[in-house]
Amino acid sequence: MDGLSLFWRGLALGFSIAAPVGPIGLLCIQRTLNGGMIQGFVSGLGAASADAIYGTIAALGLASLASFLASISFWVQLVGSLFLLALGVRIFLLRSATLTTGSSGSGLLASYGSAFLLTLANPMTILSFLAVFAGIGLASASSGYSGAGWTVAGVFLGSACWWLFLSAVTGLLRKRVTVKALLWVNRFAGCLLVGFAICLLVSLWR
Repeated sequence: MDGLSLFWRGLALGFSIAAPVGPIGLLCIQRTLNGGMIQGFVSGLGAASADAIYGTIAALGLASLASFLASISFWVQLVGSLFLLALGVRIFLLRSATLTTGSSGSGLLASYGSAFLLTLANPMTILSFLAVFAGIGLASASSGYSGAGWTVAGVFLGSACWWLFLSAVTGLLRKRVTVKALLWVNRFAGCLLVGFAICLLVSLWR
């Protein structure tokens, strides 16, 4: 299979994996409403970068690394769940809700880093990538560094396209949001993120 075909398959895969709205999607929406489209999109890029890392492991067929990540998944998910819980509480307790017009470099870096770590804190994602790659024939077709490179580039760009779309649409709605409404958005988003975190924590002991 040529590189361009692998790229398009990876792009479709990256978009479909990112599209379901979960904790990261909710975080992207909340940050877009608070800080603007750029902050929301940068948060999405953090998630896309983590997807690219797991996609690289799956594309290269690094079974031993995938097995290691699965073996420490409990502790990684525990830390990630606690981080998500703290983030949800922090967003809920935001009192000075303001509609800012831009974000500083440090603020964007923090948005990117937190979304990256939250996505990376779910090592079971690698198993999803391995299963999907095998199911659509990418596991064997992308053997070698060149094929893996095309595939992962597609995964990253596909994921980034979804985050660009989500932050752009939310950014358009942002113009209609008042400061008072934003305060309630933060409370609602904080409650949902705490709920996600609690569900993840409960699932660890099932």
